[in-house]
Amino acid sequence: MDATADAAIFATFVIVFRETLEAGLIVGIILTVLDRLRALRHARHVWGGVAVAVAASVVVWRLLASATQAAQGQWEQIIEGLISLAACGVLTYMVFWMDRQAKQIRPHIEHEVEVAVNRRTLVAMFMLSFVAVFREGAETALFLQAVAIQNSGVISLTGGLLGAGLALGATALIFVGGRKVPLRLLFRCTGFVLLLMAAGLLAYGIHELHELGWVPPVIDPVWNTNHILNEKEGVGSFLKALFGYNGNPSLVEVTAYGAYLVTVMTLLRRSPAKPTAQ
Repeated sequence: MDATADAAIFATFVIVFRETLEAGLIVGIILTVLDRLRALRHARHVWGGVAVAVAASVVVWRLLASATQAAQGQWEQIIEGLISLAACGVLTYMVFWMDRQAKQIRPHIEHEVEVAVNRRTLVAMFMLSFVAVFREGAETALFLQAVAIQNSGVISLTGGLLGAGLALGATALIFVGGRKVPLRLLFRCTGFVLLLMAAGLLAYGIHELHELGWVPPVIDPVWNTNHILNEKEGVGSFLKALFGYNGNPSLVEVTAYGAYLVTVMTLLRRSPAKPTAQ
């Protein structure tokens, strides 16, 4: 197995694990509230929303993949650049949202479920699970396509299955087994890796804009380390596929990469610690 494939497995694993865990926690909270209210008869609407959301997420991923594959020349660079920049933005928002808003997730969902049960609004029950799962699924589709762009179209089914399986297992331990799982530590660790990946997506998107002539490189390259760590083979290709390593970056790429990481890490360190919904 080559380094690019290894990177694809790891990136796919982290993304799918994180998104599946978030969706699983929300669905678990909904089912827990239904059980408490003795209204598990409505669970079929919850699972219906989950199934439709998963199917819709697959459609989103296929549309993104088709758009990338069909584009040629300048349009290919435009689409790949925009997808990379969009994925960077959404990844960043997702990490900060979960870090800062996790405390309010459980009471908000519990209130929505109670209202839906009391009013017997079955559509609302369906939509609660659909919106929660589709949000995570659509994000996953965007991130996986961005990973595929950086990996020459390669994403890993193995990494996805491992990530989803581990996330579902953690969710089952929490809601079925009654176990304490260190969720905040998991979210912090995966969030750190995702932010490194987001920095790479930002740099890659800027590189594509360089190719289009939309953003001047200023100095190109700032340095060239390919004779030490070649971005096209071995460890270099692994780092390129996963974290956007570039052996001969422009000044704008280096500045954007560094400024992004310094900014987001500083903001995260200043973020007040809040317990994650369990």
